[in-house]
Amino acid sequence: MILRPRQEAFVDRALDALERHRRTLGVAPTGAGKTVMLAAIASRYRRVLVVQHRDELVAQNERTFRAFTPGLRAGRWTGAEKRWRADGTTFAMVQTLARPAGLNEMHPVDLLCIDEGHHALAESYRRIIERAKELNPDVHLLGVTATPDRGDGQGLGAVYGNCCDQIQVGELIRSGHLVRPVAHVLRQAFA
Repeated sequence: MILRPRQEAFVDRALDALERHRRTLGVAPTGAGKTVMLAAIASRYRRVLVVQHRDELVAQNERTFRAFTPGLRAGRWTGAEKRWRADGTTFAMVQTLARPAGLNEMHPVDLLCIDEGHHALAESYRRIIERAKELNPDVHLLGVTATPDRGDGQGLGAVYGNCCDQIQVGELIRSGHLVRPVAHVLRQAFA
């Protein structure tokens, strides 16, 4: 799988921020290829944990990581499957891993990735982050999201400390990687 130039820049900026700060947030709109960029970044680390909040995202992320890294050594920590990959990448559901039993089974990781990184302020994510730090004080933390502005107004700086990059919809439209959106207004009579 080959990254587009803007994706390469995002990956380089994220890796640089992780090296300098050990934690960072990357922002990119839907359609930018966040999962591909996440896979490219994770491929530089030996022990990786990818945390997501939906079963569909676990399967989607694992498929994309496998396409990017053939021969990926992967495990899953979900309600249906509990197989940690201590020497590879584990894809985990936050709801399952954040329980005491899940936290007790965690292995040290070099990179903790939070898909939909704006969720990281939730207590369940905080427990996972703290456990990862206990197991490896040098763990790197990367969040990716399309929506860094939370509805409750809480800032993500407390978790990530910085934003390594923010891809804009307009630049992807101008480069030909996204089409210009078309909106339709439905006119309906209300009684």
